[in-house]
Amino acid sequence: MNTIRKHRQHLLSCLTFTAAVALSCACPGAAQQKSIKTDPATSATLSAGPDAKVAASSDPVIQAMREELERSKAQVKMENVSAPYYIEYRLSDLEEYTAEAAFGALRQNQHVHARSVRVVVRVGDYKQDSYFDRGIGVVDLAPLDNDTVALRRQLWAATDRAYKAASEALASKKALLSHYSAEQPFDDFAKAPALQTLDPLAKLEFSPEVWEKALVKSTDLFRSDPKIQSLSAYADFRSVNEYFVNTEGTITRQGYAVYLVQLSGETQAADGMQLGRSPFYMTAKASELPDSAKLESDTSKMLKTLKELREAPLAEEDYRGPVLFSNDAASDVFYGMVGANVLGIRPKPGESARTTGEFSSNYKGRVLPAFLSVVDDPTMKSFRGKSLTGNYEVDDEGVRARVVPLIKDGMLVDYLLGRMPIRDFPDSNGHGRAAPGQAPSPSIGILVVQPKNPLSSNQIKAKLIEMCKEENKPYGYYVETLSGYDPRLLYRVYVKDGHEELVRGAVFNELDTRTLRNNLVAAGDDPLVSNREGAIPSTVIAPSILFDELEVKRTDKKDAKLPEYPPPSLTR
Repeated sequence: MNTIRKHRQHLLSCLTFTAAVALSCACPGAAQQKSIKTDPATSATLSAGPDAKVAASSDPVIQAMREELERSKAQVKMENVSAPYYIEYRLSDLEEYTAEAAFGALRQNQHVHARSVRVVVRVGDYKQDSYFDRGIGVVDLAPLDNDTVALRRQLWAATDRAYKAASEALASKKALLSHYSAEQPFDDFAKAPALQTLDPLAKLEFSPEVWEKALVKSTDLFRSDPKIQSLSAYADFRSVNEYFVNTEGTITRQGYAVYLVQLSGETQAADGMQLGRSPFYMTAKASELPDSAKLESDTSKMLKTLKELREAPLAEEDYRGPVLFSNDAASDVFYGMVGANVLGIRPKPGESARTTGEFSSNYKGRVLPAFLSVVDDPTMKSFRGKSLTGNYEVDDEGVRARVVPLIKDGMLVDYLLGRMPIRDFPDSNGHGRAAPGQAPSPSIGILVVQPKNPLSSNQIKAKLIEMCKEENKPYGYYVETLSGYDPRLLYRVYVKDGHEELVRGAVFNELDTRTLRNNLVAAGDDPLVSNREGAIPSTVIAPSILFDELEVKRTDKKDAKLPEYPPPSLTR
């Protein structure tokens, strides 16, 4: 999770912000409105409920989008080109605050407010349509204030471009598919019932002054260790409100807030090995973030760990045997090796695979040991008192979120799907998600790993030691945190007395989905909430895990040179 700031930059690029927009500071507040929800099975239009009609009419953004959609539906038609069978408008309103301090001084402080609108026009029908190449939608900036005339003008211009692009895309798509003899065994677009839900607008709740002081105070602790080469603290708080309407009768308004704070420190060992730590906190509620005293305490702890890493011995040349992963490290493994491979993403035309990823041919096959099951449940709002950033009620294609059992007793039984069907899976299960301005794609919401007969922390450590005894090994390994799929904090656990020794310079070999399936032998009873940053927020809830065999070897990465001359004095 040391690339969080890159994800933020990606988010801004998703909105296609210009520099001028990114530096604007217009942040008008918006009053919350009563949540209005209706049953998708019985609601075809907004007029099905008078309360919903009143609520929608009081929102100028929804009103402008509905009116322009109805006008486009009636008037968009070119000569010798079919009229659209489907149109959707999605407006994303982003408000974001970022601040960063380094070496006890603030070096970034920015407040951004921006809107984007994405228009999709589909020509053809649900079986085969124009969603291909340039026909996947048009994205543009939208007015920041609620000027309905300006917004409708923007939607009109984007709809016109999207319709023209769709007509060209359909012709290109038909030409491409003509090269393949087999008929596509699924529709291009899944039908979905009309849904109306208008939730309160999300908004940020925090004090910039408080956080700027906390970041500065924490990073001023670099003075306690002259060998610290970098110490920074970063805050990224954002709210996103999504407005969505389509010609099927779906009208939704929903939002979320994410609060992220990250520490980052770097140092070098005497042999030049670069060492780093980057603990972070991510919640859906500002009240769950650490206060200034806690942040300062955790920074001190991080600096202490960096000092211990500098002085730690190097890992052995190679080791093959039992390795225990903490729940923190395990969450990274399940996020990358399970979460990325249970997505029902349609492969390219002509490819026979059901989906992409390493589980593309594993449907109804074993992908995990029999004592593990995995569910994705985006409807969860909290777990053991902690808020979950992967929570949502309606996905970015206007489909209600659903609980999806993905892996049952080790067997893959389902994929996460949006409205783009794949073989054997014709319908969405409410997992089509998108960053502002981007096309929806299947994504995890809240991935929950569920072990049978989990072990306590003492039991799973005892099992690690017992397995090492059986193999006549003097020690096993315990991984506290990962960087990618390699250990950042790695400890030898000695068989003789169970004491732990920190080591550095190790990497894993062959930590992959096959190892996860065949060599995972136990799981703990300590599920951890890991809220994760990305283009869209998600959550993994996973316990500690034990492998019976994993190769650990010394890294072959060359050490960097030490600084040529000492740093400046720590005294003013």
